[in-house]
Amino acid sequence: MNSKEYIEEAEQLLLHTYNRYQIVLDRGEGMYLYDLDGKKYLDFCAGIAVFALGYRNEAFNSAVKAQVDKLVHTSNYYYNVPAVNAAEKLLKAAHMDRVFFTNSGTEAIEGAIKTARKYAFKKDGSTDHEIIAMNHSFHGRSMGALSVTGNPKYQEAFRPLIGNIRFADFNNLNSVKALVNEKTCAILLEPVQGEGGIYPAAPEFIQGLRRLCDEKDILLIFDEIQCGMGRTGTMFACEYYGVEPDVMTVAKALGCGLPVGAFLCKGRAAALEAGDHGSTYGGNPLVCAAASKVFDLFEELHILDNVRETGAYLAEKLDELAARHPHITDRRGRGLMQGLEFDRPVGGIIKAALDHGLILISAGTDVIRFLPPLVAKKEHVDEMLVKLEESITDAGLNG
Repeated sequence: MNSKEYIEEAEQLLLHTYNRYQIVLDRGEGMYLYDLDGKKYLDFCAGIAVFALGYRNEAFNSAVKAQVDKLVHTSNYYYNVPAVNAAEKLLKAAHMDRVFFTNSGTEAIEGAIKTARKYAFKKDGSTDHEIIAMNHSFHGRSMGALSVTGNPKYQEAFRPLIGNIRFADFNNLNSVKALVNEKTCAILLEPVQGEGGIYPAAPEFIQGLRRLCDEKDILLIFDEIQCGMGRTGTMFACEYYGVEPDVMTVAKALGCGLPVGAFLCKGRAAALEAGDHGSTYGGNPLVCAAASKVFDLFEELHILDNVRETGAYLAEKLDELAARHPHITDRRGRGLMQGLEFDRPVGGIIKAALDHGLILISAGTDVIRFLPPLVAKKEHVDEMLVKLEESITDAGLNG
């Protein structure tokens, strides 16, 4: 079948929860994707911050293939070696003590919520504790993750959600303090908001939250699902602030394409006990072999150094682009997690970019989000900028 036929069949077979672009991606190589018709695309989305190592990294693929031939799944009634290896490397990188492997970032958020509630329950036996989350945040689509996502448009049709969630304003410490009471058990946030528009937290906000949580015996939870795993130039975005959380969630680039996430706990926050939580597939040998290899390759390929160098260049070039275009109102981000804000919706630019062989995504309606593989080089930034300017012109925003 050709692309048109596959798209038509997909529309008949798949539940229509996504408004997909009208291309069928077939294979990848390095920084590039190819559709079923052979058209080449420069990828500045990386599967929404997933493919950190780019496509067809032979060392990564070989590790996954070797594990497929050895053992794919056992269930959590038994131990397996890749899970131990992956746990050791992840905990060392995150400076945390315990980890639970999940199948996705959303499931990691669910585990973090349960961890906070169990921690508080063990203190006083009460089940009416509250969690403070942030407006304009995004943490996932399941009922628990949706409950802590600070965007009513995602929640409206699915109420009632889980209770005792209160929302503060991101980067406004006083708005958080105003919500804290004797029932508050956790404060949850992304160190860099992703879907909310690429907003890095202010240092004084993050550091103030840490002090507040220490004073009140509240768990500080960082969602590093999108901004973690090297995306901002440090292994986890919170390192920029010199602040460690009590609970952290990770996913996306942790498996570089395989479905694996995790929530990590430090010290007193490791409150879950036998029977409190579980997952049939979580932490199986296949995904953990992939995650373990990801940490090896981050070190071998000097990924963090590359993100800092290429990320600085990307920010510089986006600033220059913003200075030339009156419809661009802001550039913000950190490392290879950048956003350009426009004074109008950016859907037309992103669609035009596909015609020019460039894959981009938005954050909200008016921000173009740049999340290339972490192996991107300056020449890829230059190539992207040429295609982006052509796309802006095609969308009628050039002047």
